[in-house]
Amino acid sequence: MAAANGGAGAALFSEEELREVSGVRLGEDFVEMTCGCTSHRYGDAVGRLRVFPSGDLEISCECTLGCREDKLTPAAFEKHSGKETAGKWRNTIWVMVQGEKVPLSKTALLKYYYLAHKSGNGSHKGRNGRPSHRDEFIRCTTCGKERRFRLRSKEECRVYHDALAKVNWTCADLTTDRVTCDDDEERASRKVLRGCSRATSCTGCMKCVCFGCETCRFKDCDCQTCVDFYRNLKE
Repeated sequence: MAAANGGAGAALFSEEELREVSGVRLGEDFVEMTCGCTSHRYGDAVGRLRVFPSGDLEISCECTLGCREDKLTPAAFEKHSGKETAGKWRNTIWVMVQGEKVPLSKTALLKYYYLAHKSGNGSHKGRNGRPSHRDEFIRCTTCGKERRFRLRSKEECRVYHDALAKVNWTCADLTTDRVTCDDDEERASRKVLRGCSRATSCTGCMKCVCFGCETCRFKDCDCQTCVDFYRNLKE
C-alpha cells in the first residue's frame, strides 16, 4: 500500500483493510485509491475514488487526458464510463487488489456508505456534515451555451453566486475553468447528472437542493439574498 499525508484519513480503515489495494493515498478527511469501471464497448474507464467518514463517495475520472469530470457520484461515474448495465455500481466499479479487479461490494470500502444509509444520516448533508449543493448552469449571453458550475465548496459557491448576479455573464468570466465560447456545450444526457447522492438523474430533492446556508451565503455580499439570510440567523 502506497500511502501519504496521514491526517484523519489514516483512521478510516485498518492496514489490513487497505492491504494490497492499489494507489492508496490518505488525506485529511478521506482515503483515496485507484478505481475503474469496465464497458464492453469502451473498455476500462479509470478514476480516483475518495471515501469520506460521512459515507460520501466521490470519483475523479481519468478516462482520458482531457476529461474534466470531477467529484462524480459512483452512479454518475458508472454512466460516464459507458457501462451497459447502469445502476449496479457497487458491483461494476472496481479497485485493484493484488493486481486483480475487485468490485467495491467485495471490499471494506463501503462500510461508511452502508452505515450512513442504515442510520438515515445526512439528509441534505454532505461530507463533514455540511449541506450539499447540486450543480447549476448559467447561459452565456454571447454564445448562448449553458455552462456548469459545481458547488462543492464555499469558494465554488461564491463564483456561482457572483456569476448569477452578473447581468451579461459570458464564458470569458468563468475564470475557474478553461472554457471559451468556442467549446461545445455539454450534451443533454450529461446535464441531467448534477451531483445528487440520492439519484443520478435527480431533478431536485432535499439531498441536493439548498435554499440557503453558510456555504452559499456570504457576509461580505450586499445582495438582498445574503443580507436577509444573515439577518434571519441573528433573529
